[in-house]
Amino acid sequence: MKIEQIYTGCLAQGAYYIESKGEAAIVDPLRETEPYLKKAKDNNAKIKYIFETHFHADFVSGHLDLAQKTGAHIVYGPTAETAYEKHEAKDGEEFKVGDVTIRVLHTPGHTPESTTYLLLDENGKEHAIFSGDTLFIGDVGRPDLAQKKGSLTKEDLAGWLFDSLRNKIMPLPDDVIVYPAHGAGSACGKNMSKETWDTLGNQKRTNYALRADMSKEEFVHEVTAGLQPPPQYFAKNAKINKTGYESFDAVMERGAQALNPDAFELAANAHDAVVLDVRDKEQFVEGFIPNSIFIGLDGTFAPWVGALIPDLQQPILIVAPKGREEETVMRLSRVGYDNAIGYLDGGFEAWKAAGKEVDAIDSIYADEFARRFKAQPEIKILDVRKPGEWSAERLEPAEHFALDFINDNMAAIRRDELYYLHCRSGYRSTIAASILKSRGYDNLVNVQSSLDEIIAAGMPRTDFECSSKAGA
Repeated sequence: MKIEQIYTGCLAQGAYYIESKGEAAIVDPLRETEPYLKKAKDNNAKIKYIFETHFHADFVSGHLDLAQKTGAHIVYGPTAETAYEKHEAKDGEEFKVGDVTIRVLHTPGHTPESTTYLLLDENGKEHAIFSGDTLFIGDVGRPDLAQKKGSLTKEDLAGWLFDSLRNKIMPLPDDVIVYPAHGAGSACGKNMSKETWDTLGNQKRTNYALRADMSKEEFVHEVTAGLQPPPQYFAKNAKINKTGYESFDAVMERGAQALNPDAFELAANAHDAVVLDVRDKEQFVEGFIPNSIFIGLDGTFAPWVGALIPDLQQPILIVAPKGREEETVMRLSRVGYDNAIGYLDGGFEAWKAAGKEVDAIDSIYADEFARRFKAQPEIKILDVRKPGEWSAERLEPAEHFALDFINDNMAAIRRDELYYLHCRSGYRSTIAASILKSRGYDNLVNVQSSLDEIIAAGMPRTDFECSSKAGA
């Protein structure tokens, strides 16, 4: 028996490869199929099943393409309705993969169809659970993503989740390994651990949601308290996973087209395309194509694209570091942005060499920021971090302007006012500055230093408050 966790840090997502006696199963695959096909080929195995723990909201699954390429059966748990062929398993149903068995445990709560897959080894012993978003390390899945107005509330789903955990998962042996779908950084929970697996026994001891003395009412209150609105793309990705999508190969072929500067400019105008610049933030602020948006590949790229570009069908043109153009198209497709229509051949340097217009963002570092504040304490400062981070610790004179909700809150700031933007590292403030600038807000200064550096430079801050949502 072989189990491999295939962890993707940008999405904080874990997919799984399970193999026994020349047969393999994949749990919760990402959009690109090649990693799973390669593993099976390298191990001389045939992929027999694709198990989906639920309708994912934070990424588009690779189940359809993988099934088409391998002939594997797609398996969902009870109540999962799809527009494509799949096997809707019954609670307790078992599937053989070589000498091991995978048993279906219907565990509704995160969503109604949420299912945990229990792996029994060659001797029939409970070995591991693939818990999807039902149980994380240190947390459980948020119960507000599948609520239906007028019929199903997050409190209803939280109650289901309580029962699923107590009746289906907690009775399992303590040495069972927990393999969740996500780790720290995912918006599918509130306070996940950076660890990506653990034993169930340790989770019973350390996970707040598995306390033995917890009542259902306490559980519902704790699980639903402090939930921030989900990113706007979550419901759209869940729908795609239910109804289907264009093949990944076609998406890559369309998006990975090299365009010279003239063709790039023509395409941007003809298609009303978003120009997405994915280079390093230091490179971006020094010069970029006017009206382009920065979301750097080396940050939490795909989730920020999903949070900030409202239309999944939006035509996108890419400015990327050399050699990372196809990677960008792939990572966009992971969250359902399938309409990339090409990239700038030669990158930003080719644009400049062609004599095209360029723009820049006024950027400073911590010492200059502190100097300007000392000379003019009334300057306007916007902190673009998440609400939990803001609540825990902030600069005293700053206003909160969370990047997550910039599309909704832009009217709250004035075009004739000068604003200084900062975050924890300079990555998110650069994103915010690029979006504001693309929409005509020109009076901006981006503080590129980290918050620690800003505080060390002498900027006044509030006292630190411990918050379970900090950094969420």
